[in-house]
Amino acid sequence: MSSPSLDPVFAYIDARSDEYVARLMDYVRHPSISAHNIGIAEVSQMLVTQLSELGMEVEAIPSKGHPFVLGRYQVDPAKPTVLLYGHYDVQPPDPLELWDSPPFEPTIRNGRIYARGVGDNKGQHFAQIMALEAHLAVHGTLPCNVLLLLEGEEEIGSPQIADFVRQNKERLNVDFVVTADGPLHESGTATLTYGVRGIATFELRARTASRDAHSGNFGGVMPNAVWSLVHLLATMKSADGEITIEGLRDELLPPTPADLDAVTKLPVEIESYMAEMGMTQLDAPKDRPFWDRLMFHPTLTINGLHGGYDGPGIKSVLPCSAVAKCDIRLVSPMTTEHVYACVKAHVAKHAPDVEVIIHGSMPPSRTPMDDRWGQLIQHAIADARNETPLVYPSLGGSLPDYVFTQILGVPAYVMPYANADEANHAPNENLDISLFLKGIRTGASLLDRLGRI
Repeated sequence: MSSPSLDPVFAYIDARSDEYVARLMDYVRHPSISAHNIGIAEVSQMLVTQLSELGMEVEAIPSKGHPFVLGRYQVDPAKPTVLLYGHYDVQPPDPLELWDSPPFEPTIRNGRIYARGVGDNKGQHFAQIMALEAHLAVHGTLPCNVLLLLEGEEEIGSPQIADFVRQNKERLNVDFVVTADGPLHESGTATLTYGVRGIATFELRARTASRDAHSGNFGGVMPNAVWSLVHLLATMKSADGEITIEGLRDELLPPTPADLDAVTKLPVEIESYMAEMGMTQLDAPKDRPFWDRLMFHPTLTINGLHGGYDGPGIKSVLPCSAVAKCDIRLVSPMTTEHVYACVKAHVAKHAPDVEVIIHGSMPPSRTPMDDRWGQLIQHAIADARNETPLVYPSLGGSLPDYVFTQILGVPAYVMPYANADEANHAPNENLDISLFLKGIRTGASLLDRLGRI
């Protein structure tokens, strides 16, 4: 149930839907591609100007990479403080030929805005900003204390955010963190997520000779680098789907009763899910429940296996080198340090001549299901959308929430506003306008709920 202080804010928001859409389209018209350092400085300064006009204390804080935009609105030290996290950088738009309209010329079709970054993440954090603006316009102040942290490198793995948070712990003294990112349930129902999986990426490189060789003249004599990796990979995961890297699962904890209770309430239509992806079966192990696969177990993925000849026809070559690119998705409380140590020890034992090359990683994050802020957020969502949100103990993908739960030591939540088919990272990225507007209402409702404490 909304409060008397929130009703006029909702009315203000509802009366300005066309204005919000126009302003969002202007925002996403400006490229901010972190991988290519295109438009980053310009968009970060746009945000500084906009937040300053709202009355926030704001600055673009330099890092070894792209700047962090940090805004603060302090109302009363006795009031709760929420940190709203998002990222202003976007993915490259390639392949351009698959876009139905230019990626940085936002276009409305069928009730959606099509543009790169509109769903991931500009439209979602812009909704948060508009929620702040609405409260300020109606009441002249905010109901609670707010920090807004917008990152410029999330799309390249957030390489600077851990150092930034460590160096600014006192400035980031908050009660909890909310990230508006990712998609809602495919039905359009609101969701709230209490955790994210982490990721550890690495390469396995095998070299068995100085050059490729004739498979007849050298077959049976010269070791085949591709077979070296195939045999090694077979020792890392069994045919029945269990990861067999020694020690990897030592840090795992079983899901709590609250976790298990939450997933029993999540809808899933496995047959339609499989049909949409063109799958005939789920990955092994076959008896593992659907949501358990995405929340409570690590995964080992071969992203690519390369070596030898891959051209037309056949070439009877014996490869001297091969590479496997892999990732492991981590679940809390696993650590990237432990995972990499296990991988290196396993390779040293089973294939000591194979080189392990470590790439980027991100730890997992979890907030307990009984955390009090989670209940408040669920009520705020219900106030704004007149529906009970679906609650997820964890997400399948990765976000840098660990910097909040592990470095700041505060709860962190993901509260998405985008449609399930937003096509983020893909051509024709889009955001449903009705969901964008509901996102503004939801952000406003969250602030109102906090102001009542």
